[in-house]
Amino acid sequence: MPGNMFRRQVLPFYLWFAALAVATLAIDAVLHLADVVWIGRYLGIPGVALIIGSFGYSLRKRKITTKGDPAKLLRRHERYTWAGALLVMVHAGIHFNAILPWLAVVAMLINVASGLTGKYLIARARARLEDNTQRLRAEGLAEADIEARLYWDSLTFDAVKQWRLVHFPITLAFGVLALAHLIAVFLFWGWH
Repeated sequence: MPGNMFRRQVLPFYLWFAALAVATLAIDAVLHLADVVWIGRYLGIPGVALIIGSFGYSLRKRKITTKGDPAKLLRRHERYTWAGALLVMVHAGIHFNAILPWLAVVAMLINVASGLTGKYLIARARARLEDNTQRLRAEGLAEADIEARLYWDSLTFDAVKQWRLVHFPITLAFGVLALAHLIAVFLFWGWH
């Protein structure tokens, strides 16, 4: 059972993160080999656009909009955020020119890790609750007895769903740092 949990919940988390790192290094290497590193400078723009485009799920979740299927919006949120983070990481490259952009990148990576952690914690808690519910139904227990036995599991699931209370401030910190970076770029850009 522990090996199964590792394979289904922990390993995908690390693979998503490893894929982000490998893809970033590969794209950066290709840009260097092709002697077109300057392209990376502009990949931050579509990266941020993808990340902003991923907020449809958040807007739907908070009932700010009623458009879209939540499950599809969640999948889009995950894909767009990952792709946006990839482009922003390539944009950042391995160049340490200023502290503000790197603070934004670190906040973004923490945000991605937070999102992936929440995704797998919620999936694990939901699966445990559903498995235990099915097992107790198979034993022939009445719904009231099942509800009483699963009280703590359901509280745990509800608590894990509150993970967004942690994810939101991390997202906000990333947004503020990214915005400060954009403002600094426009203020100090060589416009002549």
